Amino acid sequence: MKCKTEGAAERERRLVRLRRLLICLGFTLLCNWFAYYGTRYLTTGFFHYDLTGLIEERIPFLPWTILIYWGCYLYWGTNYLLGGLQTEEDVYRFFSADFLAKCACLATFLVFPTTNVRPMVEGNGIFEALMRLLYRIDPADNLFPSIHCLVSWFCFLAVRRQERIPKWYKVFSFFCTVLICLSTLTTKQHVIWDVIGGIALAEGSFWLVRKTGFEKQYGRWVRKIEKCLDRKAEGRGDTVLSGCHSIDHKNADGGEI
Repeated sequence: MKCKTEGAAERERRLVRLRRLLICLGFTLLCNWFAYYGTRYLTTGFFHYDLTGLIEERIPFLPWTILIYWGCYLYWGTNYLLGGLQTEEDVYRFFSADFLAKCACLATFLVFPTTNVRPMVEGNGIFEALMRLLYRIDPADNLFPSIHCLVSWFCFLAVRRQERIPKWYKVFSFFCTVLICLSTLTTKQHVIWDVIGGIALAEGSFWLVRKTGFEKQYGRWVRKIEKCLDRKAEGRGDTVLSGCHSIDHKNADGGEI
């Protein structure tokens, strides 16, 4: 009987950890949408600055690198999930840093909107067709800092300090991040200042969270959202979702989320 009780408690703890991770992931996707897409509705008609310089003129336009540029989404999903396989404090630190960075992006896109001049895509190959599609669905705005580079660098930060992650995968993540950042230049989606801004913002927000302990406030937000979901689930009689309410929402032992 004791083993069954402990097994049930462990399953509930895993459910709580999963729900909190899903809340963090949902929150970061929501922040990303508001920062990148939401601001476009507000900056229409604003003057946009072009940070293109001499360096960009020397960087070749390589349509095939759109494979790297679009292939990043699998990498992002994988490493953000790995970022959730840490202690509760580290998970909240990671996602709260992401939250602060997206808030900084939102503010920058509003007060300092940027753009660039894209090249004429010539040729009828598959890569040229994909580049024309990219340019059509992704307007040349909200460039500085580059969210593409920001999120990719966060993917590296997600595994950089994790002892359970093998060294080869950390090296792999670093090179993936570098290649993605380079692809933003060779597809002419961004300029060098956008790349530098995205990387610096990722490192800066992570440092700020460590310095201020902001992850504690972020954790309180997550637990409040979780309690709201519990109440709604109980109101619907959803035993699967509400069954975890017996677990201490504070999870003060600092175990894995």
